[in-house]
Amino acid sequence: MTENIVNEKNEKTEANVPVAMVAPRTPSTRPTFGSRGGEARRGAPAGRSGAGARKGGSSRGGRGAGFERIKPEFDNKLIQIRRVTRVIAGGRRFSFSVALVAGNRKGSVGVGIGKAADTAAAIEKATKNAKKNMIKVRLDSGMMIPHAVSAKESSAMVMIMPAKGRGMVAGSSVRNVLELAGIKNVRAKILSGSKNKLNNARAAVKALSQLRGKWTSRASNAESTS
Repeated sequence: MTENIVNEKNEKTEANVPVAMVAPRTPSTRPTFGSRGGEARRGAPAGRSGAGARKGGSSRGGRGAGFERIKPEFDNKLIQIRRVTRVIAGGRRFSFSVALVAGNRKGSVGVGIGKAADTAAAIEKATKNAKKNMIKVRLDSGMMIPHAVSAKESSAMVMIMPAKGRGMVAGSSVRNVLELAGIKNVRAKILSGSKNKLNNARAAVKALSQLRGKWTSRASNAESTS
């Protein structure tokens, strides 16, 4: 009896409510958020999804897109690296000694050495030392040396001669010096039996500093006239 009375009351209240206020009962169409499938996210513009929508940038370029690495002014090549041991009261201390050749392949070249506890710091010191001891080689218009030269450094003796049409004929660290200086069509000969690459490179730089001829660039011509 009481159930019939309750049902009659519910039917009367639903009949009194206007049709516009009664919401239709339809399946839920609420979008889901937070899924990983690249679905649309709330607040993201059309056509963007995933990480591109979160960051507000283009989804094509990754991290560092459009970044160009600046090329260094001088190139360098390692010719010798040694681990040096120093014995002290508390034990042994290790350090590294690095020798390298630096040049811009346009007539400037130098040899430097550096010592530090790790190789990175030793290379940095050697590069600064090579720039400090850099020389300007006198070359002709074809990036060739005008005449033959020779020099001796410690027990190393090197002779450098022009060789038109033969390219570069050289070995050991002398070749590194000639390449970074930008010299073409040249032939080098190590006259001594020394295998010390540092002394051979220093002898090559010393020989190139003895060249006498015209400078190839206008700036060098102005320096020579002054």
